[in-house]
Amino acid sequence: MIDEPAGMIGAPLAGARRLGAVSFIFVTILLDMFALGLIAPILPKLVERFVDNDTASAARIFGLFGTAWAAMQFLFSPILGGLSDRFGRRPVVLLSNFGLGLDYVLMALAPSLTWLFVGRVISGITSASVSTAFAYIADMTPPEKRAAVFGKVGVAFGAGFILGPAVGGLLGGIDPRLPFWAAAGLSFTNTLYGLLILPESLPRDRRTSFRWKNANPLGALHLLRSNGVLAGLSVVNFIAQLAHVVLPSTFVLYATYRYGWDATTVGLTLAMVGVCSMAVQGAAIGPIVGRFGERRALLLGLGCGAIGFLIFGGAPTGPLFWLGIPVMAMWGVAGAATQALMTQLVAPDQQGQLQGATTSVQSVSQLVGPFLFTLTFAYFIGAQAPLKLPGAPFLLASVLLVLALAIATRTLAGMKSGR
Repeated sequence: MIDEPAGMIGAPLAGARRLGAVSFIFVTILLDMFALGLIAPILPKLVERFVDNDTASAARIFGLFGTAWAAMQFLFSPILGGLSDRFGRRPVVLLSNFGLGLDYVLMALAPSLTWLFVGRVISGITSASVSTAFAYIADMTPPEKRAAVFGKVGVAFGAGFILGPAVGGLLGGIDPRLPFWAAAGLSFTNTLYGLLILPESLPRDRRTSFRWKNANPLGALHLLRSNGVLAGLSVVNFIAQLAHVVLPSTFVLYATYRYGWDATTVGLTLAMVGVCSMAVQGAAIGPIVGRFGERRALLLGLGCGAIGFLIFGGAPTGPLFWLGIPVMAMWGVAGAATQALMTQLVAPDQQGQLQGATTSVQSVSQLVGPFLFTLTFAYFIGAQAPLKLPGAPFLLASVLLVLALAIATRTLAGMKSGR
């Protein structure tokens, strides 16, 4: 492990300015997620309009859009991470925000499905800058405080995805293109704010040269294999991200099929998930990591996630499903602890490369997960199933987290003593 003195990273910045810079990254991620959420309830309907309201065709095309978006994340996250290690975090974050704004304008004006598809591809590329934002936080935050800060940044993800779809639905009711214009305005505003406020977090003497062999997805994995503990944590992170895909891919279908919920109940349940997640990310992670350390916090979070999915998959009624939500929310502790541990295992000039590689690994889970869980759900509610088990996808996710817990336990046992 690299021992970094507290406050060494980002030392050129005064404390207040450093706090302002991290706050900007928080706002950047919040606005990015809010902008993505704005278009979430509208984009499928817009696709449907282009195919004469053929819902089946629209579903297939929208699935292709999602795959293309995840593929761009996989390809470009390590590239943007490498560029940020070479030229600094600030230009990458600002150019990505500006590019995302232009992309939303393109999608607002798109006259055909082809142009809308191009817009989703560009969105996948520019949204890959989230990895650079995490590298910025690693630059600016002492190692012992990173888990708590990563947790607070997780609040931005939750808030953006809760508020964005609600506002997007209201704007889309006025005009289907209006959410895209609103998202573009947010991105441009954030770019201007960053130009005025955001300082650079990576000093020139800590930058490294850009190498294509490290910036492509396969080359980026070399960094993750460079250390046994880092490799083990990367596997844990991949399995956990894969398990998480069960929620966006099957929850609505599952809740409608098993509990007969309408759209309002589904929406309120998702809001409950978001609120619990935000509470854990914003208020619980810091004290938990401070009390138990990153390692035990990681194991605790994975255990809670496994139990939460077990409750989701086994709950025969909706109220019992709701009981699993606060348990599941505690899983968020594991993500922040994993991020903090991984950033401590690489040099300061490799933080961008690390975050790019990590995001690429997560993108693979987003490519694989939907097929894994939707096919599992379809099989266990189909006529050929040996038993009717609609909760099978969530039970599978629980098994995956138990596997991740076992790998994490073995990996962390090989670390030197400490947090």
